[in-house]
Amino acid sequence: MSIVKVSKIIDGREYSIEAGKYAKFASGAVMISSGDTMILVTTVASEKELLDIDFLPLQIEYREKMASAGKIPGGFLKREGRPSDKEILTARLIDRPCRPMFPKDWHFDTQIVAQVFSAESDIDPENFVAVGASAALMISDIPFNGPISEVKVGRLDGKFILNPSIAQLALCDINMTIAGTDKSIVMVEGESNEISETEFISAIEFAHVQIRDFNQLQRELLALTSKTKRTYTKREIPEEITEVVKKEISAELKEFVYSDTTKAERSEKRTQIKEKAVAKLLEAFAGNAEYEGKLEKFGNTLFGKLEKKAMRDMILVDNLRLDGRNTTQIRPISIETGLLPRAHGSALFTRGETQSLTTVTLGTSRDEQMIDGLLPTYTNRFYLQYNFPPFSVGETGRFGGVSRREIGHGNLAERALKVLLPSADEFGYTIRIVSDILESNGSSSMATVCAGSLALFHAGVPMPKAVSGIAMGLILEDGRYAILSDILGDEDFLGDMDFKVAGTKQGITACQMDIKIEGLSLEILTKALTQANEGRLHILNVMDEHMSTPNEQISRYAPRFTKIQIPRDTIGAVIGTGGETIRSIIKETGVEINIDDDGTVTIAATSQEASDAAQAIIMGLTIKPELNAIYKDALVKEVRDGLGAIMEFMPGKQALLHISQIAHERVENVADFVKEGERFDVQLVEITRDGKFRLSKKSLMPRPERTDNRPDNRNDDRNDNRNDNRNDNRGNDRRNDNRNDNRNDNRNDNRENDNRNNEPKQY
Repeated sequence: MSIVKVSKIIDGREYSIEAGKYAKFASGAVMISSGDTMILVTTVASEKELLDIDFLPLQIEYREKMASAGKIPGGFLKREGRPSDKEILTARLIDRPCRPMFPKDWHFDTQIVAQVFSAESDIDPENFVAVGASAALMISDIPFNGPISEVKVGRLDGKFILNPSIAQLALCDINMTIAGTDKSIVMVEGESNEISETEFISAIEFAHVQIRDFNQLQRELLALTSKTKRTYTKREIPEEITEVVKKEISAELKEFVYSDTTKAERSEKRTQIKEKAVAKLLEAFAGNAEYEGKLEKFGNTLFGKLEKKAMRDMILVDNLRLDGRNTTQIRPISIETGLLPRAHGSALFTRGETQSLTTVTLGTSRDEQMIDGLLPTYTNRFYLQYNFPPFSVGETGRFGGVSRREIGHGNLAERALKVLLPSADEFGYTIRIVSDILESNGSSSMATVCAGSLALFHAGVPMPKAVSGIAMGLILEDGRYAILSDILGDEDFLGDMDFKVAGTKQGITACQMDIKIEGLSLEILTKALTQANEGRLHILNVMDEHMSTPNEQISRYAPRFTKIQIPRDTIGAVIGTGGETIRSIIKETGVEINIDDDGTVTIAATSQEASDAAQAIIMGLTIKPELNAIYKDALVKEVRDGLGAIMEFMPGKQALLHISQIAHERVENVADFVKEGERFDVQLVEITRDGKFRLSKKSLMPRPERTDNRPDNRNDDRNDNRNDNRNDNRGNDRRNDNRNDNRNDNRNDNRENDNRNNEPKQY
């Protein structure tokens, strides 16, 4: 293929797609770009069909090269590792609109890889990478019923914006990703600030106009290429096999579909009927070499098709569903909060056979989640994590890393709740929500939204209102359709749409729509939104009956915040060399401490005693020593024979207790008077010009009474002077120290002899 390139200005910005230059061994490869953002998208399909599967083996990978933004990865290896949550979520945004466009009988291993090689800080590759995926498939030999295009829509100051910049998106009240063909919408996902259903539809209508422009750009590229689509043999089950299965199980299958049973009962009955169909085929075609080894697969496949048709007919004709509900009914709901005593907030939300046990944990700024990607590193103070263990559907499975589905469902629930959370100024906690799905039969992500909202209320997070979510389904056949509220797992699997809508009584906060057919009209989408609103309000009313406002008090096990202000020039003293001082405070008191550049100290503690202890230490570190003040329980850190003792008289403040200031009598051996680790009161008697401190123990001791053979004060002073001279001659500037000590002794002696009533401060 020769190098070809097409460009188009869409909503004021130029987009280009180039092919034939990169990755020539791939089935299809394009470089799609806008501004300085460039993404290489390749697609390859294996030459050999996978015969033992009945699904599309499609793998989507999206990677952001750190070099594209001029960054080097962190960590020891200094290379990109496992995909980030953002990369996984973007890969899902490519997968979901592309998957329905492949032929139903395409069973060749297919892979799409999108890699960001250049990233402009204000142009998110996520906004148009799916356009590149569709373009690569269009010019490849892989059958694909496209083109499809995907765009992001924001709304700023009441005006819709196509593919908004990062800065613009932060100010928008709508953030929706929408994909579609020329005629219909195939995927919607996003968040919004309690918008109405009418505003929701308006955003989709705006997006659809831009989608058609991107589709046209792909057609222009396709017109410049010449690769033909691959032909393959379509596998069909022989009619004679189909007739045997229909005859054998039709009556029993209809009875099964119309029976009002639980998920476990349906699973057991389904297995029995499938085994009966397979047994009949083995009996009817025993010895037939053509079908050898295929009959069991034929039986299982036919059962699935017949079950799907029977269920869909029951809904479209009789307005009746698998569990006996009509199309608009919501399953029974039960709610418990506070059932986990040590969790800061907890809720058990059960709707039918779907159950979420959700916890809320309140943390400090140190618990914020750091995000390192193409954008400058930033942190999130709210995050929601969703776990889907295999036992929730009655199966066994490995417990390992988080699946892409779990990341996607958690992200949807997080987006639904975060718009209602208080700001950091109102509620300074980091908030972590964990939803553990204990039972699943339809829409566990929406159960997570409901349980998360209730758990936040129970934790005392000051949210203004509750949020609920509901999953909608669709059966569309031969011009007839039925919209299903609160779908079951089987209705999701056998239906044509999974449309999740979350919000408050005032409007929509998040949505996710996946279509399993080649598109959905706005008429059906509008009706689905209206019906979803009715179901959402019903669930909110049930939630409000249990708990309509947040608890006024947070859990006694949650950290309490205390803020104090210290002078900026004392921040270093609190932190200490290499963080030694602040770590020792944390270890000693069991609190968490955060210090801002302006001197604001935030102390997080689970008890008032621990908070008070930490405050006392910090304030001690930041109070400046005062001349003549008395300091209680000063600690002897080191004894220096012939000189005195080094003492810590305030947290982080050390000073010399000179040998002349230890006692009134002559001190020959310092160790006879003070011991390392000993504590006693001292007085600060001098602050030198270079900021050093001199202490006295002697000044706080009563002066011995005079006796006939006791030398007078002048002799004491002379003895002290001689002692000072001997000691000071061992250090630097000993003459100055001698004069200082001499003056200090005289001042102390004068204070003891006079009758003034000025009392020194005590600490």
